Amino acid sequence: MIRLFKHYIPHAVILLWLVDLVLLGSANEIAWRLRADQIGIEPGTFLSRLGPHVALAGVISLSMISVGVYGSEALRSMRFAAARLLVAVSLGVIALAFVDFIVAAQNFWRSTLAYSMGFAIVLLILNRLVLSGFLGTSAFRRRVLVLGAGNRAQRLRVLGDRPESGFVIVGYISMSEARPVVDDAIPRSAIPNLTGYVDNLGVSEVVLALEERRNALPLKDLLRIKTTGVHVNEFSSFLERETGRVDLDTVNPSWLIFSDGFSSGRALSSASKRLFDIAASALLLALTAPVIVLFALLVKLDSKGPAFYRQPRVGLFGETFDVIKLRSMRTDAEAAGAQWASKDDPRVTRIGKFIRKVRIDELPQAWTVLTGKMSFVGPRPERPEFVESLEEQLRYYAERHMVKPGITGWAQINYPYGASIEDARHKLEYDLYYAKNYTPFLDFLIILQTLRVVLWSEGAR
Repeated sequence: MIRLFKHYIPHAVILLWLVDLVLLGSANEIAWRLRADQIGIEPGTFLSRLGPHVALAGVISLSMISVGVYGSEALRSMRFAAARLLVAVSLGVIALAFVDFIVAAQNFWRSTLAYSMGFAIVLLILNRLVLSGFLGTSAFRRRVLVLGAGNRAQRLRVLGDRPESGFVIVGYISMSEARPVVDDAIPRSAIPNLTGYVDNLGVSEVVLALEERRNALPLKDLLRIKTTGVHVNEFSSFLERETGRVDLDTVNPSWLIFSDGFSSGRALSSASKRLFDIAASALLLALTAPVIVLFALLVKLDSKGPAFYRQPRVGLFGETFDVIKLRSMRTDAEAAGAQWASKDDPRVTRIGKFIRKVRIDELPQAWTVLTGKMSFVGPRPERPEFVESLEEQLRYYAERHMVKPGITGWAQINYPYGASIEDARHKLEYDLYYAKNYTPFLDFLIILQTLRVVLWSEGAR
């Protein structure tokens, strides 16, 4: 994987994205030459069209990121990828045509955009058909040797067997006398020279997956392997990199303290984040005010009670604040006390089902962002009644409050809507990853991919 601004991106995704950029520019060039030939004009030089080519490739590639074209499911399924590509290219072309019309630049003719759209879809699908066979081979995946043969090693085997995995496990070495969970593990005693064994297998990374590390670390072996240039990684760090979450089953306080992350040098990032929040929330409120007013009236007509409701939530450093949302439930929804939302929740009104599905009920929260209690990106703020219980049941739950809560976040785009302790636990793993690895770049990726969640109602309940 490539680490970009503290966030890991698989090599296969980077390669696929780079080829896509070239193909998008090529599609626009082919479209222009075809149209120029049809109307009988000179096409001109390639350099004279470089700007529009870059603009088209950039806008459509951002659209592709937004709708999940580079996500794990799209890498597994060609049908899924093709459907998302159609949506992404269409959205990108519409955006280009709209901007070109607004600024009256006339860099993109409607006819050439139509041709570019068709060529782009064909070329991008062909790219996936050709590259998918190569990207799944071991030649394009890191070769990993696992030291350990227990449950942790088995978890790595399951992770490595995924089609979108960026690594292939070339062997397991049992480091103890305990009965191995991985049957094909080789006993350490059967390998006289572990460093030579690693070199012979062409290993690029060794992962320590011992069940019990106390007095069991093969320090001499690890030192020799490290000095030969092979990367040595610890189990929790490896999982964090490969899954985009902090694994609560194996992480411990010392790992959180000494591992990279939770950087204090965030003054500039925090300032830029706040400036973005102010500008974006003010713009969003201005653009969506008619929508908010319309649905506020519909909520009032649909059921008795106020159109908006305030609810206390836990924010930065554990302080409580009120969120403002369009009411989507009956006014007596919590007459028996605070409850988790559930699928097909009977407390939700008719209008409430719709505004929850398309996230219109969240729009008034832009005011909370404008006032500084929330950010656009961050862990979702939870209710005080639930936080007290969750902090007792889940380790490190309080650490998610070390960053400002947000309307959207890393957990929301990676984990479907959840309303249970187990769901809260999984979402906490993503929230800790975000708090640990926050950068404006990660915020940018989350904002882009939020479009996917909205368009396909992923997680809405």
